[in-house]
This record gives sequence, structure tokens and C-alpha cells, in this order.
Amino acid sequence: MSQEYTNYIVEHKSNVEKAFRWLMDHNIFVDCEIPVNVIEHDLSKYSAEEYNAYDKYFYGGKKTEAVKRDFDYAWLHHIHNNPHHWQHWVLVNDDDGTYALEMPYEYVVEMICDWWSFSFKTGNLYEIFDWYKKHDKMILHEKTKKEVEDILDKIKKVLDDEQVQD
Repeated sequence: MSQEYTNYIVEHKSNVEKAFRWLMDHNIFVDCEIPVNVIEHDLSKYSAEEYNAYDKYFYGGKKTEAVKRDFDYAWLHHIHNNPHHWQHWVLVNDDDGTYALEMPYEYVVEMICDWWSFSFKTGNLYEIFDWYKKHDKMILHEKTKKEVEDILDKIKKVLDDEQVQD
């Protein structure tokens, strides 16, 4: 176990919770109880299926083919066990191709908190908007995409309003 990776997980979880609290404090969404997974966010990263592979991939130095392969399996485990990832909701069908199922709203909120957590780490809360634009290959259900963009628009409006007030 790498202390560096463990520290990363702890900080990431804390920043996800900060993002969620910010959304709650600024009334970004209505009638959304705290999703259990925001509190238990990414606990699978501590699992045997993920921890060592993530640790070696991000903190182990050389990325050999074995390290990359192990990370791919760990990532697959992660998205299959964490429904706040959009990939969890993508269905690859034998006959009908690939398409996204609608994400429950609580997971949309957690997904945005997950993305935004990195902005809380750097202190630039606007980073999420560029990140979202750069990741335009996401396969999202039409309703999920609208919810994501509505939440991001609300965040931007509040951030812009706060800047004007300062």
C-alpha cells in the first residue's frame, strides 16, 4: 500500500463532499437527498480488485504492459461498481449497438461532484467547464446530458454572480 495513493483517495473523497456541500449550500438542485455514494464515494478503490493496480499505475513509476492491463481491469471493476460513472450506464448490445441508459439523478449529482472535486483541489472552481468541453465523447442519455448541463449552467451562474459581488 502506498501512503501517497491512500492520501490521494482521502483528499479526493473530501473534495467530492466539498463539491456536494457547495451545491447544497447554493441551492443548485431541489429535492435531492444526500446520495449515500457521496459519503461512501469510491470506496471500491480500497478493494483488492482496484487498490494495487491504481497505485502502481499512478504512483509506481514505469507503466509496463502488465501495469496497464491490471489498471484496465481495475478501472472496469471501478465503473461496474460505482454508478456515478457515466460508463456504468452505457450498454453495448449485441444487435443494437452502443447507447446510454438514463442515469438516476442522484448519480448525475455525484458524477458532477466527482468531476468538480479536482477543481476544489486546485482552487479554480471554473476548471470543470473546460474539462466537460474536452470530454465531449461521453455517451450520455439525452435526459442525463440535459441534467448535467443544467447543473453546470447553474454552477457557472452562481460562480459568476459571486465574482461580481467580490
